[in-house]
Amino acid sequence: MTTTARSGTPVTLDRRSAPAPKARPRDWAGLGVLALALLLIAVDATVLDLAVPSITSDLAPTTPQLLWIIDVYSFVLAGLLVTMGTLGDRIGRRRLLLIGAAGFAAASALAAWAVNPEMLIAARVLQGVAGATLMPATLGLIRSMFADARQRTLAISVWGAMAASGAAFGPLLGGWMLEHFWWGSVFLVNLPVMALLLVLAPVLVPESRDPNPGRFDLISAGLSMLALIPIVYAVKEFAAHGPSLNLVFIAAVGVLSGVVFVRRQRGLAAPLIDLDLFRMPLFRAAVFTNLLSVFALAGVLFFGSQYLQLVLGKSPLEAGLLLIPGTIGSMLGALAAAWLVRWWRPATVLAGALVTVAAGATLYWLLPTDPQGSVVPFVVGFLLIGLGEGVALTVSSDMIVSTAPEARAGNAAAISETAMETGIALGVAVLGSAVMAAFRHGLDLSHVPSTQADAARESLGGAVETARALPQPAAGELLGSAHSAFVSGIHLAATSTAAILLLTAVIAYRAATRKRS
Repeated sequence: MTTTARSGTPVTLDRRSAPAPKARPRDWAGLGVLALALLLIAVDATVLDLAVPSITSDLAPTTPQLLWIIDVYSFVLAGLLVTMGTLGDRIGRRRLLLIGAAGFAAASALAAWAVNPEMLIAARVLQGVAGATLMPATLGLIRSMFADARQRTLAISVWGAMAASGAAFGPLLGGWMLEHFWWGSVFLVNLPVMALLLVLAPVLVPESRDPNPGRFDLISAGLSMLALIPIVYAVKEFAAHGPSLNLVFIAAVGVLSGVVFVRRQRGLAAPLIDLDLFRMPLFRAAVFTNLLSVFALAGVLFFGSQYLQLVLGKSPLEAGLLLIPGTIGSMLGALAAAWLVRWWRPATVLAGALVTVAAGATLYWLLPTDPQGSVVPFVVGFLLIGLGEGVALTVSSDMIVSTAPEARAGNAAAISETAMETGIALGVAVLGSAVMAAFRHGLDLSHVPSTQADAARESLGGAVETARALPQPAAGELLGSAHSAFVSGIHLAATSTAAILLLTAVIAYRAATRKRS
């Protein structure tokens, strides 16, 4: 018999079965280990945001290379999560967690000592591969460790707090490291944390797997990556350089791969993704919300860190400190989610969270271009974005995992995290590219020699460096134009984000409250 709990999550009842066992102290300690791993993965998705000016100065990447350095980690994560989630169901989620921890540490060491943009991009790719083994393993293990629904919601709230706060904590950690060390040092913090995970996980985290996993389909694994990465790449390059036949072809490859992937899943006895889960309106709404909530956060962190440093003139540490309210908001939102769904339907909570994020994005219309301007609009806007994102990510993740059978916990977790990582990748690619496109369009280079115009046009950091080499008043004219053009790009990104989130709130609420056929 199937009914719906007060939280709105479908629950299967068997009057003859005993109540679900409660978690032991060892399980809660194991949750701490899993949360630590997730915190580090989330930190690495955004830790480089404040290091963008330092990387630009040291490695001199082009704008496409810089975007790849930031978002290729999330691209690879998103492309491999479903594959790794299913693999964990088969070989054991804890085993996959330990393999990923060792790989993540090795890739972090390679990234720390990268000597050119290509080497750093390659290291970030390897980090993405290793991170893809870690993320579905954490949420899948939580599903098996916490059988009691109320305890599982609380555990996922802690998990969500780590995911939300980690993404926001990354720039703060990066700012502190950059104040004392070189930019590559932001990766070295991963090494002791992963060593601790390798020691504690075998002791505190029980192994779990699908007892009847079926055959692993390599073709589906390849199609899942071919469906995602080409589309996101085409979107990023279109925003940065405009349309071209090559981009149309690349996007078509992604769309065709996605169609073939879906058709293949429908015909397999043991599919890589259980598409029947998407028949549930609540599940669809949760996945959609998962993606869009982090879309705004990732985009804000990418252009926000540059705004604070290169427009307002803040140091990396000062910029990181200004992000603390949003970090705390993310944690509080995630932890409050378990309480909110006891009093309101999850559909209402999700819609309210998205509206809150949209309100925070709208405040960025008040950002000043004067280096002496107030930081209040940015701080308050990021606080609202953090609060809304923390609530939305936690509630949607709980919905996704709770609707799936325990044997497919890794698969459901992979769907949840694929949505989250796709949101991060798209946030950086779409919003970051939109900001840079508006920046180039509004930049006045009439006072810049033609030999230096390309460097100034490449990025906000490039414009600032070019201005330092120019005499006055040309330097002041270029700086003023660069600041104004960059903030205009932020206005465009903020408007687009707010509109998308408000529309998503309506769609998610209607989908989650629709009666089941």
